[in-house]
Amino acid sequence: MGPAPTEMRTLWRGIVRTIFWSYERMTWQYDVMVAVIVLFVLATPRHWFHDQPPSTTIDNTRIELVSEDAGSHTRIYRLEADALPPAQRAAKSTPELERQTHDILGRTVGDLQGRTFQVVRIDPALAGDGSVQYYDVTVHP
Repeated sequence: MGPAPTEMRTLWRGIVRTIFWSYERMTWQYDVMVAVIVLFVLATPRHWFHDQPPSTTIDNTRIELVSEDAGSHTRIYRLEADALPPAQRAAKSTPELERQTHDILGRTVGDLQGRTFQVVRIDPALAGDGSVQYYDVTVHP
């Protein structure tokens, strides 16, 4: 035989109160819910929460997603200047720099590998001595 209607009603009321968090403080039910939440936060693997922008490393050079604009369907990746040979580091955008950054991003960024994308803009960030520290590369996937 199944549970009695009053037992089902009590069980259902407990589920509803738990979902809507309607237990008062200093009750054992409240304490159990708080303990479950704390255990979840402490026991959950860090990679479940994608709170850091994805980054890729090639030859000790970081490439990270700086921002993403859903409206214009563009992404900005920060590419350290060390990813390019010193002779190819330019303080302004050139067709050669565009090709090089396109090749590096296409090889290393998982979301761009094997896909067609366009480098829309390259913004070099210069150090005090005039050397390039990194490039902010805007792409349109």
